[in-house]
Amino acid sequence: MGTTVFERRRPAASAIAHSLADTRRSVFWLDDLADEAKRPRPRLEGTRVADLAVVGGGYTGLWTAVLAKRANPDLHVVLVEARRIGWAASGRNGGFCEASLTHGRENGLSRWPDEIDELDRLGLANLDAIEASEAELGIDVEFERNGALDVAVEPHQVEWLHEAAADAASRGDDTVKLLDEHQVRAEVDSPTYLGAIWNTRTSAILHPAKLAAELARVAEEAGVEIFEDSPVKRLDSPGSTGAVRLVTDHGRIDATRAVLATNVFPSLLKRNRLMTVPVYDYVLMTEPLTDEQQASIGWANRQGVGDMANQFHYSRPTRDGRILYGGYDAIYHFGGRVRDGYEDRPESFEKLASHFLTTYPQLEGLRFTHKWAGAIDTSTQFTAFTGLARDGRVAYASGFTGLGVASTRFMAETMLDLLAGRDTERTRLKMVRTRPLPFPPEPAASLGINATRWSLDRADHHGGRRNVLLKTLDAVGLGFDS
Repeated sequence: MGTTVFERRRPAASAIAHSLADTRRSVFWLDDLADEAKRPRPRLEGTRVADLAVVGGGYTGLWTAVLAKRANPDLHVVLVEARRIGWAASGRNGGFCEASLTHGRENGLSRWPDEIDELDRLGLANLDAIEASEAELGIDVEFERNGALDVAVEPHQVEWLHEAAADAASRGDDTVKLLDEHQVRAEVDSPTYLGAIWNTRTSAILHPAKLAAELARVAEEAGVEIFEDSPVKRLDSPGSTGAVRLVTDHGRIDATRAVLATNVFPSLLKRNRLMTVPVYDYVLMTEPLTDEQQASIGWANRQGVGDMANQFHYSRPTRDGRILYGGYDAIYHFGGRVRDGYEDRPESFEKLASHFLTTYPQLEGLRFTHKWAGAIDTSTQFTAFTGLARDGRVAYASGFTGLGVASTRFMAETMLDLLAGRDTERTRLKMVRTRPLPFPPEPAASLGINATRWSLDRADHHGGRRNVLLKTLDAVGLGFDS
């Protein structure tokens, strides 16, 4: 079996231990919020009557509430969150805001080839709208549209760069730049980078927790009622009333329409219980770099960076001079449960620290201040799905698969279109009108997911060659391409 660059250039154990010596298990983004943004909100008590009820206080639910009120200021909207606004994936992701609605063009092309150009156009317009929202909504989410570098870290991946660049050129896309080893290292100096594609227009970075906090502030200022610590235990839809009833431990909401934006957590709809699985992703955040350290790495253009391996890493700078570094391990636990205990996985953090020092050896001696993890709502089509239930009274969206910062807004618009019965570009998409295949129940789910992860690792060790299992999954449209 071959080796990867992270095995060939493994740093000393003492260097890894030093980097993690003072790291605390806490989410940097959430810690970094101003006190006002951290203020608790009341739990739902008693009965509320609403035109629209939203379940979930992450990006999907918050965008839905904000966009609904902007379209109709008189609409009475109530949002309930099981814990705190933005505490889950929306507050702990890497802050990569991508135009793609399909988890990359290749995935979209394999699933919806007749729509891919339209999907790319709509995705870019969606990213444009998020950029414009800073001024339109009066929010500061540290949005920087600097593009993203897809970097090759193994020789066989360099060919993939040339293929991607040629594809972009054939479509007349001049926003994609091919960089050789010298050029990519002039952007971000890593001895592991052999070349890159710089997607100059389709990617941005932002502060994830600030996006959630600011959307919540805008929603409340528009009149949305937000309740925290209010997990919804039951969804009822009495046929005679034409309403939807959401029941919590201490109250309920009777609404004309409802949106379910619970993502990785168990769906209130039985039909969606096997549509996603939680996969845990792990992240480190460094202390702020010194001027000397910053000069040694460059990164003047502040792009997001992701390597092209199946088990990939991602990194990005922050506004205060830190580096976020995450990815590689994607851990599924038997039973598909979401538990706080799964976030504490020392071997994953040690592996990330080792890979960081391999990627940026000139930063040896730097310490990590924060380490955390979060569950990604993974679907078999590797991107979000949406639909209606309960005679069109309930809309849902889920399955963002780790690339949902931007597409949550698109899905919020789509759900509002669906609930209103509007015929739009969004609702006509095949991606919107069809559902992905469900995951199998246990124990088949655990066996299949872990076998796939082993196969992806094996492919990374053998020049990217996909084995029979991966080729079979590709053929039946089950994704697992990264």
